[in-house]
Amino acid sequence: MAVVDRVRELVAPVVADADAELYDVEFAGGVLRLLVDQPGGIPIEVIRTIAKSTGRVLDDADPIPGRYTLEVSSPGLERPLRTPAHFERAVGQAVAVKTFVDVDGQRRFRGTLVGANESGFVLDVDGETRSLAYDEVSKARTVFEWGPTPKPNAGAKRPKKEAQK
Repeated sequence: MAVVDRVRELVAPVVADADAELYDVEFAGGVLRLLVDQPGGIPIEVIRTIAKSTGRVLDDADPIPGRYTLEVSSPGLERPLRTPAHFERAVGQAVAVKTFVDVDGQRRFRGTLVGANESGFVLDVDGETRSLAYDEVSKARTVFEWGPTPKPNAGAKRPKKEAQK
């Protein structure tokens, strides 16, 4: 069993006990990263609790040979998309995708994710749909789109006029 799979198996119940979801597990360069989430975002106190509890579980089971650093965090606004479930949950959102090789002369795509299943997904890129298989993708993430830029000094309070004496 791969290290990531064993870690997922060990920590998933701990994360569930905190009423959170284990979004992803990454292990690279001596860093074990657990991405956890809750509907509407996850508070730092819950992340702290999960970090302490999973640290104890991992110390007891010792699934990773040698030293490593444990990081527990939210997947953030711009979430990595790695599994079919990640893509299925992101349908309707803006995404950025990078492929391993050129697809129709391009390696980078940005558009709206309009569909996903077990084998791949469909992007709407400027009104044109593109179907991609997961094995063609080197990297994908959701894209947070900022609202309009606020006007300068919008919301700034004006000084009160002094009362005439």
